Amino acid sequence: MRFEGQVALVTGSSRGIGKSIALCLARDGADVIVHYRRQEEAAEAVAAAIAALGRRTLVVQADLGEDAAVRQMFGRVQDVFGRLDILVANAAATAFKPLLEMQKHHLDKTFDITLTSFVLAVQLAAALMRDGQGAIVTVSGIDTRRYIPLHGALAAAKGALEVLTAYFACELADRGIRVNGVNPGFVDTDSAHVFGEDIYRLLEANIVAYTPKRRVGTPEDIANVVAFLCSREAAWICGQTLMVDGGLSLTSPFDIRPRLAAQASTGDASA
Repeated sequence: MRFEGQVALVTGSSRGIGKSIALCLARDGADVIVHYRRQEEAAEAVAAAIAALGRRTLVVQADLGEDAAVRQMFGRVQDVFGRLDILVANAAATAFKPLLEMQKHHLDKTFDITLTSFVLAVQLAAALMRDGQGAIVTVSGIDTRRYIPLHGALAAAKGALEVLTAYFACELADRGIRVNGVNPGFVDTDSAHVFGEDIYRLLEANIVAYTPKRRVGTPEDIANVVAFLCSREAAWICGQTLMVDGGLSLTSPFDIRPRLAAQASTGDASA
């Protein structure tokens, strides 16, 4: 197994892409720390699945927007495992609003959770990583490449995360700690259904039409690439954010609002 004896921390791993990443790493031999902010029951279920694979696990709660909580989380990792080999920065949060309606506290929360906490997490993770054995992977989003309504703040934060990925890769390369990222396309997770099933079905039909692979992504699609980037097989990849989107970012136009409006008014999914 690729990660036998290694310890991984996956932020935001109680559900969705983070959950799939945690389980994928565990199936490949890693002991995995499951992080959550609110979904304790879901996080415990992920940990139970990891334990059923014969791996050690730990569930940690932390609001990544608070420095003290981030430090406490890494303190528990050190106390329980004494080391860290893999950090996957998956957690994110924002207010889905037009930028003209954004308040300072919305922006502060988005950037604190996505960026400020990431810088601190890398600093703390690097201190627990053995030289030549660390891997850090970030998870951004298709909204850094294509306009998605109401995603302005999150897209800006995720775009900056991709820049930090490249800079940390250069700063940590001499220590043999590899830093890379993945940028998922449209993935079928519970958060994709947040605006309701009718809207989801409209989005799915239209996005599939613009995706060369002709389907939406699955959390496992993303998890498999993250696991690869954490592995020795990816040793020569440095500071890159890989598009893992079935080709969606290659197509244009991505702004499907006119089609969605037409379909919503006619009830015709082929509009």
